[in-house]
Order: sequence, then structure tokens, then C-alpha cells
Amino acid sequence: MGKQTDGAWYKLDNAAVLYSALQREEYSAIYRFSAVMTDLVDPKALQRAVDRTMPRFPGFRVRIKRGAFWYYFEPNDAPGPFVKEDISNPCQPVRFKQDDGWLVRFYYYQRRISIEVFHAVSDGGGALIFFRTLLAVYLRELGHTIPNGPGILDVDEAPRREELEDAYARYATVRPLRAKVDKKAYQNAGTAEPFYTLNVTMGFVPVDALKARAKALGVSITEYLTAALLQVILQNQARERPARPKPVALAIPINLRGWFPSQTLRNFILTVRPCIDPKLGEYTFEEIASYVHHYLRLHINRQEMQALLTGNVRFQTNPLLQIIPIWIKNPVMALSYRLAGCRPYSGTYTNPGAFRVPPEMEGHIQRMEVILGQATSPRVHCASISYGNTMCITFAGTLKETDTEREFFRFLVREGIHVKVESNRTVRSELLF
Repeated sequence: MGKQTDGAWYKLDNAAVLYSALQREEYSAIYRFSAVMTDLVDPKALQRAVDRTMPRFPGFRVRIKRGAFWYYFEPNDAPGPFVKEDISNPCQPVRFKQDDGWLVRFYYYQRRISIEVFHAVSDGGGALIFFRTLLAVYLRELGHTIPNGPGILDVDEAPRREELEDAYARYATVRPLRAKVDKKAYQNAGTAEPFYTLNVTMGFVPVDALKARAKALGVSITEYLTAALLQVILQNQARERPARPKPVALAIPINLRGWFPSQTLRNFILTVRPCIDPKLGEYTFEEIASYVHHYLRLHINRQEMQALLTGNVRFQTNPLLQIIPIWIKNPVMALSYRLAGCRPYSGTYTNPGAFRVPPEMEGHIQRMEVILGQATSPRVHCASISYGNTMCITFAGTLKETDTEREFFRFLVREGIHVKVESNRTVRSELLF
């Protein structure tokens, strides 16, 4: 449902309903994008850029409120949000009644500009348009001439209604298909760090080398990295020598805007689940890559995705669910998420793709970074983003062990791909090579 014309309030979309019900201290539905600039960040110019950009994005200038039956958004007219110096543990859980209710955060450190977004507000596709626009406005504040264009909105124009549409509801028009609850996957978990410690390890790799290796296997970069992560987690489980090995599966978010035209800056994603079952025998990496390639090509199609999103929307709009009080609904939704959204997966891998800017901006940005917040259990999630010829691949989680990221980057090195590693872990000797 679009924002009311009087600015009073608007409903959460299908994904936002879930994220708002799940949010708690042990789970962070927060993600971070960062741009490492060529020059040191001017925090005053950045604050001016935030102040100019926020009114153009009313879907980000909101607070979340708890009603009797559902959460909802209302415009946030509090001062801010304010740019802050960066913190050592990023993606802290959102607390709805703190920080004047802001659901988006801005940080800087030396040459790095970062935003953190609560996933109920927007998915990565919408947040990257917001971030790209903010960076353009920031560079203008420094005196540079930066044009508007694809992915950079004009902050002097009024917001368009289409940017606030609930695209799930718009396309929920076919026979619904409810996603089945898949078998429990190997959880790839371990020892939890003390609250709240998010271990972040980033590997920076050349895109051309990744592309060449993926092309040699007849797969895309996303398919290649998905296969690499599946192989590493399969090996993690094999080292434990389980009597009954479980399937290894990943949640791969898919941006639906490529299949269903929409200008929404809110959530518009679904996930697919490539899965390898070791009970069927051993797989070579080439076989895993081929499986991932064909699985994604088979299941990422307009008909299947529309049927799935229709099923999700129909569930949310079920008349019985409408009258259940929120204090009952939230625990039920949290339990459903553990059964259908956590147990069938060994982890998450998301790749929003290349971050592209106008030529006038290219020389001002050195690289991009991405981090996913903590999972519901002590395990790592993986995310990647590229800028120019550099891809940042990030593992983040509240897990003490480093097996997954260590073996993943070692695999890339064995494949002939150079990897530069950075981490916020205090004990560097625990890491990779």
C-alpha cells in the first residue's frame, strides 16, 4: 500500500512485516553499505548531504510504531538523523524506541562513508539508490559537479508515489504457491561470541580474475561464488564426520525488479535455495557449479516467483491473521521463521552486483563494501559487492571460529585469484593463511 497522501502512515510490505516481528537483541535485520572515498571524509559536508537527501526519500524518513494487530510506519519528524563517527561493531540491532526512532544510520571513519538500514525499510536494491544519491549530494557539497541520472535521484524534485508502492501487493495477482518447508540443513554454527560482537572479515578480489574463472566453468560470478561457499560448508560438515550428514543449502535473495517492473524503493525480493545433499555422494566443484547454474536458471523465472510472492501476500492478508493481536502474532511468526527461514539453510549469500556511478563520480570512490548483520544463530553470512575491478566479499557473524571464511578465501587463492584480507577481529593469527 502506498504512503497516504496526507503523510499520516502506511502499511509495512510483506517482507517488512516479517523483519519487524523478528527484530530483537539476538538478531539484527540490519545491513551496511560503505563507500571508501579517495579523500578524507568531511563530516560537516556529509551531514549537509544527509539533511538534503532525506526529504527526497520519505520511505527512509520513518519510525516504526506498534499497533494492536500490526506494526506500521509513520513519518519521523525528529531532528536528524545525525552523522556519527564509526563504531567497532557494526550493524547493531535496531531498537525501535531509541535514537529518536531512526531506522537508518550514517557513519564515517577516515575515508569511509557508511549507511546502515533496517531491512523493514528497504532491501539492498532500494538502499543502493538512496546511498548513490547521498554520495552524489555529498560530492556536490564539496564543490564537484555531479549529474543526476540512473540510480541517482534529483533531491530537488518531489518524491514519486511509485517509489513507495508495495510491489508485492501489486503483483500478487496469480494462483498462489506457498513455499514448502524444506528439510533441516546443516547449520554451519559454532561457538557464540559474547554479546554483542560481530566478527567481520572482508576479502578484496579482482573482478576480471573472478569473471575469467567463472567463464571457464560456464557460470556467472554469483553462481561461481555460491558454488564455492556450498563446497566450503560441505567440507565443514564432512570434518565433523556426522553419522547422517544433512543437506547444505543457501538462501540467495533475488531482486524482483528485473522481472516485475517497479520503481519501489521498499522491499521487493524473494529467496531461492540451491541445495547439495551429501547423502547422494561426493561432488566435485565443477559439479556443484553446474548444479547451481542450472538450479538458478530453472527457478528464477517470472511465473514461479510471482506464484510464490502471491502466496506470501495471501498469507499475510488472511482474515484470521488480521484479527490476532500483535503480541500473539509476533512469537508465532518468529517460530515460523525459525522453521521455514532458518532451519532449511546453512547460511545466506547475497550479491547486489556492480555499484555503478556516473563518470564524474568514479574518481572520488575507491571501493565499495557490504556487511550483513548477525544471524539468529552463531554463524556467518556472506555478501559481496563490486566497484570497478574490485569485489568485496564479506563474512560477518557472531561466531568465534573462522573455518568458513578461511577455507573460502583459501579456495579462491588455489583457483589463482589474488585475495587481500581485512578483518575487525582482534586476534589476527586466527585468520586465514
